[in-house]
Amino acid sequence: MKENIKSNWSIADIPSQKGRSVVITGTGGIGYETALAMTRAGAEVIMAGRNSDKGAEAIKKIKKLIPAGNICFEKLDLADLASIEAFGERIRAQRKSLDILINNAAVMNPPLRKITIDGFELQMGTNYLGHFALTAQLLPLLQKGNKPRVVTLSSLAHLQGAINFDDLQSELNYKPMVSYSQSKLACLMFAFELQRRSDAAGWGISSMGAHPGISRTELIPNGAGKNSPAGIVRRLFGPILFQAAAHGAWPSLYAATANEAKGGAYYGPSRMNEMRGYPTVAKIAPQAKDAAVASKLWEVSEKLTNVKFV
Repeated sequence: MKENIKSNWSIADIPSQKGRSVVITGTGGIGYETALAMTRAGAEVIMAGRNSDKGAEAIKKIKKLIPAGNICFEKLDLADLASIEAFGERIRAQRKSLDILINNAAVMNPPLRKITIDGFELQMGTNYLGHFALTAQLLPLLQKGNKPRVVTLSSLAHLQGAINFDDLQSELNYKPMVSYSQSKLACLMFAFELQRRSDAAGWGISSMGAHPGISRTELIPNGAGKNSPAGIVRRLFGPILFQAAAHGAWPSLYAATANEAKGGAYYGPSRMNEMRGYPTVAKIAPQAKDAAVASKLWEVSEKLTNVKFV
């Protein structure tokens, strides 16, 4: 997809978001930096996460930096469909519309297979199915939004991903990175399928994928562990290989705010094989473009999460 992206786009280029509302999942790392930038740009920000203490601390930090900022925390556990439904009911009761949803939060590479409260493999359940259900819950508000956008975070790992319908929850064979890659491929396929369905149904939503490259967040320590091979690499080579979380947020911020950003596109960093740098159009794995698999995944996901996009 050809697109005229400023070669050194950064948060300084974010247009005023005054009058726009955004829900962002995740209270640390990329989620925190995204919320900070959107608050600074004047948006009304709802930061959603499962840890109320961590959420309150993030809000406190942002309010200290931006005293007049319009930001609040709402409890949301993406590994619990009941929590997602309750969140959706609260937000729909509180407001009439929503302009931006950034599906950001994730877990990565727990060494042993874990499951969500609903029995999904933790990475597939949190990274993909949780956000799938959340988007469905917020769809009525997004449809009433002003030029609404949904940004779903994928990963470089999607390039090695495959959707295994015969073992979608990794019950037969759990390998941490294989399951993570599948979840992030599913996220990107969802972003593209949401755009196709929005176009077909006239929802008016622009849906994009984005990825942060390799960034210094707590994703690896919280998942694989700080003493895992990936954790050790992060600790020893972090300053060289890993970009700051604030820079990792740029692709999703570009997708969420730039006037030039296009629905159905995928954005990531521009340098070092997309590991770091300014936002640009990112490489899409061939399997992520398979519309037939994406449509089947959507139908399976609706049944698993008991939601409908209406």
